[in-house]
Amino acid sequence: MKKLLVLTLFVLLATVDTVFAQGFQPPAEGKAVVYFTRVTLYGKPVEFEFFHQDKYIGVFKGDQYMRYECDPGNQLFWASSENKEFLTTELEAGKTYIVMVDVIMGVMKAHVGLTPVSPDKTEDLNKAVALVNKEAPTVTPDEKIEKMNKKLEKFIPKQLEMYESTWKNERNYKHLSADMAIPEEYLK
Repeated sequence: MKKLLVLTLFVLLATVDTVFAQGFQPPAEGKAVVYFTRVTLYGKPVEFEFFHQDKYIGVFKGDQYMRYECDPGNQLFWASSENKEFLTTELEAGKTYIVMVDVIMGVMKAHVGLTPVSPDKTEDLNKAVALVNKEAPTVTPDEKIEKMNKKLEKFIPKQLEMYESTWKNERNYKHLSADMAIPEEYLK
């Protein structure tokens, strides 16, 4: 019985280490991975909520990051705070991408910005790599994601409608292209 308990504990710890490991983890076969990194200490207590197209995918605050794996191709990511910030993407399977989460002064609450990081943006890239290699990602529990998707079932379509009908034509949202993938040797 004692051996079974020790073996179970070992397997659980090995699994947790893989899920919550610090450092860059390659995407699963046929997937792409996006790291949303926040390196500024400005507005540290302010949480930003993140979405992938019509789904809530997580929340975090402070100098943390979130790892998100998805299908390659054209994807729409967005974040919500006092404002709504959108990012169009073209992702390639097997590649790693980094998005800097910017904190911008707002009226009542900090605004969120999403800035793609390319391999030639040395300062931003170095800050993001240092953060990811220093600590494990923030992981929003599946139960919270499910709860928030239900809670926001009217909010999400309304924001996407505003994006499609107005915002994408009036605002200059950024784009993350497939060629902005970060080479593996830069992630160490």
